[in-house]
Amino acid sequence: MKDVAVLGVGMYRFGLHGEVSNATMGREAGMGALRDAGLSFRDVQAAYVGHIFAEVMSGVRVMKEFGLTGIPVQRIENASATGSAAFREACLAVAAGHSDVVMVLGFDKMSAMIQQAAAGIRQASMEDAILPAAFFALWATRRMHERGMKAEHLARIAAKNFNNGALNPMSQRQADKPVTVEKVLGSRMVAWPLTTMMSCPIGDGAACAIVGRADLAKKLRPDRPLVRVTASALQSERYAPGHLFMGPVVGPAQMTIDASQQVYNEAGVGPQDLDLVQVHDAFAIEELEYYELLGLCAPGEAEKCIEQGDFERGGRVAVSTDGGLIARGHPGGPTGLAQIWETTLQLRGEAGARQVEGARIGLCHMMGGGSVCVIHLLARD
Repeated sequence: MKDVAVLGVGMYRFGLHGEVSNATMGREAGMGALRDAGLSFRDVQAAYVGHIFAEVMSGVRVMKEFGLTGIPVQRIENASATGSAAFREACLAVAAGHSDVVMVLGFDKMSAMIQQAAAGIRQASMEDAILPAAFFALWATRRMHERGMKAEHLARIAAKNFNNGALNPMSQRQADKPVTVEKVLGSRMVAWPLTTMMSCPIGDGAACAIVGRADLAKKLRPDRPLVRVTASALQSERYAPGHLFMGPVVGPAQMTIDASQQVYNEAGVGPQDLDLVQVHDAFAIEELEYYELLGLCAPGEAEKCIEQGDFERGGRVAVSTDGGLIARGHPGGPTGLAQIWETTLQLRGEAGARQVEGARIGLCHMMGGGSVCVIHLLARD
């Protein structure tokens, strides 16, 4: 990732936008990123587009909103990690010298997908036969059995994320007053011990990043801190017996361990150097597990660290500073790019009321369908 920088970022607020098209959301996010970078679409030499639920060719069709300049447009899909995987491809294209300026655009309307879904569809495999809420409820109850975790620990994570999201103008769920642990615990049960407020919502939205050579960033915005992409990793599963549930460091968990070690080694940093982290917190139990899997704390110490406030703004390392999937939302295609949007603003010192003081290194982590893991490290010069 030598000399790869984030030139600009933009978003269309995540939420339920029934009457707003993917084209409109994508155009607004993309134009916002171009303005932020100080570029026009004529400067873009390639585009990677991420969506999960939109129709075939939606990527190319939405890119036509910006103009017809003949650039290569490639669609990327990797479940929840779609936006993160698209961002990685753009970074690799710049690092390899194929392009100087690349647009990465993610959009989706998960609300429309849910409405159109047919009941009683035959599942293709056992992996599809269990709903995500049930899967992570099993993960949570196992943690309770093995580590003594309580529902209050999960509620504290969710409350933190709701309160961070209230400070983010792009978040879907914005509480009008501070959210308490009691409020989270009292929300409707989804799959014990996970309540609605411990779970991410469906929604719609778009996010965009412009990736380019670091020297261009310095020329375009000389008065602004330079944000580099210092490392990137994408991994899929390795088989191990009982790899979904039988132990803390197999299957999906092992991907996070391996991918994080890869980016730490590539960038020459460790988890102790991170100032902020964005994770795939579709359910609060995920965020708790990723504290340990990313090396933010030792195995078995997550509960103690939560009680100490280690992962809150002002704590040892701030996690889910924009509200995470739980509060900011999770439309699908743009989710990983929303993490890039937040981390870029934080590293520039432009995150407003949710700013992490002195932030210089940020990590963005996304899982895709429990079968892929994408991690990026961003750093301020």
